[in-house]
Amino acid sequence: MASLARALRLTETERDHLYLLAGQAPPTTGRVSRHVPPSVQRLLDQLQSNPLSVHDAAWNLIACNRLWAALMGDPSGWRGKERNIAWRYFTHLPTRVTHTPEQQTRLETAFVCDLRSSSARYPNDAHLAALITSLRSTSERFDDLWASHAVGFHTTDTKTVNHPDLGSVTVDCDTLTVPGNDLRIAICSAPPATTTADQFTLLGTIGTQTLT
Repeated sequence: MASLARALRLTETERDHLYLLAGQAPPTTGRVSRHVPPSVQRLLDQLQSNPLSVHDAAWNLIACNRLWAALMGDPSGWRGKERNIAWRYFTHLPTRVTHTPEQQTRLETAFVCDLRSSSARYPNDAHLAALITSLRSTSERFDDLWASHAVGFHTTDTKTVNHPDLGSVTVDCDTLTVPGNDLRIAICSAPPATTTADQFTLLGTIGTQTLT
């Protein structure tokens, strides 16, 4: 239902009506929302020259553009918790991104603080609660950070993406939070007239196909 509402670019009121027509309970303030408001979708449409991904307050991947899929790898085959970026990170699922130790520490702390904040904001979301429980039982690092009440937040950072055809792609990554529904928008960018800017142009041409 959330995917259909997003595709139709429904307002929150229209989305809730759609849920009711389908005999489903609309999302409440006690549960994480996956709704992308039309105004936010228009903004995303205007940023197609940059790789970007959209996540809910639990860091589940909601959507990404073609350039993000070309850079990071096609996520269409991800299922269940595989679509959760925090889960992928702390359980060491395959990724093209490499971090320095300092970047790792910042990212880990930011993920844990985000999920702690979301669990307080959405106390009725069973999927979020189950995710946190699974992370604490699966990842010793996550459990240590959760127990320590570490404080951190997402800031502009540099990431190195190891693309199978283009080699190392160094990007600046910013995370924007949409007020109201706590969507996370992760945007990769590069200064103009740089190697990375040229790689973005090539990625836009080849998409997710393999170069030969």
